[in-house]
Amino acid sequence: MPELPEVETTRRGLEPSLLGQTLLAVSIRETRLRWPIDTASLQSCVGQQIVLVGRRGKYLLFQFSDQTHLLIHLGMSGSLRLVSSDHDWRKHDHLEWQFAHLSLRFHDPRRFGCVLHLRGEPHEHALLKHLGPEPLDKDFHSDYLYKISRGRTASVKAMIMDARHVVGIGNIYAQEALFTAGIQPERPSGSLRRRECDALVDALRDQLHTALAAGGSTLRDFVNGHGEPGYFQLQLNVYGRGGQDCHTCQRPLITLRQLGRSTVYCPRCQR
Repeated sequence: MPELPEVETTRRGLEPSLLGQTLLAVSIRETRLRWPIDTASLQSCVGQQIVLVGRRGKYLLFQFSDQTHLLIHLGMSGSLRLVSSDHDWRKHDHLEWQFAHLSLRFHDPRRFGCVLHLRGEPHEHALLKHLGPEPLDKDFHSDYLYKISRGRTASVKAMIMDARHVVGIGNIYAQEALFTAGIQPERPSGSLRRRECDALVDALRDQLHTALAAGGSTLRDFVNGHGEPGYFQLQLNVYGRGGQDCHTCQRPLITLRQLGRSTVYCPRCQR
């Protein structure tokens, strides 16, 4: 699933081309996404200008001049690409927004993504209302992490992947940050010391900044708004490397199952 750096990379790639553009037409070839597409609602956006290309967690938010918003989630395998208006449609291209000199297409082979047209305050929508702070914003800091971890028995990895506590941290960056911070992923959250919270917040931010600089991770399906892959996967220390030697101590990395997914860590470097 695209994580925060991939979604932010997509946002940054789309913004210069879409900001200020007037929507001329909407073409819908498949309505069966995670939630059925409201065709009439999407068509009502025609004639509106895009005034903001934003993001909240792993959701993209496009604001129109009539103060309505498109809320888009890329699901497990979705992507948004800018193409010329006469570009051939690919299999699994489900929607197209047409502008004067280009089109934006939503591509999603597994159809787990969503495209919703929102009226009213978008941050009050059920999908956004209960989200925690952004990991790169000032509201996310070690004091906050230490406070919310007190008394919790859930694992550290589960806590930082819970969007109610902090948004946008998926499986890849959780594992990489825990390795950088030297924290064993199965430890109860309540066992974190304040200095470990300092290290973990710094590690999360460093991982996300590094991934953004590299254009995100291409592990299966991710490409940015121009169809280009990301390269952060070339810098992974633990994710997907179970059984291989740790880059730091050369001890074999261990794989375990958490939250229905594989977690890889170093038994010597992470305590």
